[in-house]
Amino acid sequence: MSATQDQKPILQARGLVKRYGHVTAIDGADFDLYHGEILAVIGDNGAGKSSLIKALAGAVIPDEGEILLDGQKVNFKSPIEARKAGIETVYQDLAVAPALDIATNLFLGREQRRGGPLGSVLRMLDKGGMKDQAAQHMRDLQIGIRSMSQAVETLSGGQRQGVAVARSAAWARKLVIMDEPTAALGVKESNQVLELIRRVRDNGLPVILISHNMPHVFEIADRIHIHRLGRRVAVVDPKDHSMHEVVGIMTGAVVHDIEHPDDETNGAAPAAQAERRADPESRTGPESVIVSRPPTAGGHSERLPCPKWSDTCCSSPAWASPSSW
Repeated sequence: MSATQDQKPILQARGLVKRYGHVTAIDGADFDLYHGEILAVIGDNGAGKSSLIKALAGAVIPDEGEILLDGQKVNFKSPIEARKAGIETVYQDLAVAPALDIATNLFLGREQRRGGPLGSVLRMLDKGGMKDQAAQHMRDLQIGIRSMSQAVETLSGGQRQGVAVARSAAWARKLVIMDEPTAALGVKESNQVLELIRRVRDNGLPVILISHNMPHVFEIADRIHIHRLGRRVAVVDPKDHSMHEVVGIMTGAVVHDIEHPDDETNGAAPAAQAERRADPESRTGPESVIVSRPPTAGGHSERLPCPKWSDTCCSSPAWASPSSW
């Protein structure tokens, strides 16, 4: 489901700034996540997207700006505070305990005690209840693991990712953040994780997906947040933009005015863009894309229409084309 402009964001950030000495990691970044969507966050290495996500998850405290959750201003001092507010994060290293079983991993740090004096006095854990609940969470996301007593270290990469996702979905009340969930997985396991992310979204939790895998982003995202040089430079709909255009915006080869997305400097209208993508022969002419030339000796930059649309355009780096990946 695509977010509409009249919806109220569930998570919002305005003017976030984070500096490390003379290095500015976040430079006045804005962010909007809407209910019922998968928002992909992409950017080149060093663009500041990881710092942005850490600020939203409570791992980094921004120097300036504000974060709003359900319209209320929040000031997370740690990831624990973000978790208490209902924000769960699946990190790239999964943060699971390989030697422990699946049920124990799902309740790690949130263990439940048995009722009565056995729990309050002897502090005995309700292992049976936790296994039953863990099995239900796995069934809700259609993760095919037979026994909750199985050690995580015996699982495949995709199944381990499933355990981490199920744990976040089980405890998240507001949203889930996923950092490169398919980075170390094969094709089959990656497809399983993508389907798992859809189920999380369909169960009512919006998802922030950080990824470098552009085909996965275009396959699953409802909107794409493009981060460059510490700030948001564009938010695009993957249905209205090609992968080439998105990579061009991300790398700076294409100039995108986020305040005026329908301006002529952002290329033709979405319908015309779709027509050009469907008909490669029509991808020519000055209206195709606007490119930015480096500043001249006088310090002035020049924006000129690209003379042609091709994967090896003279005005944009050849590696920005998906066909060269």
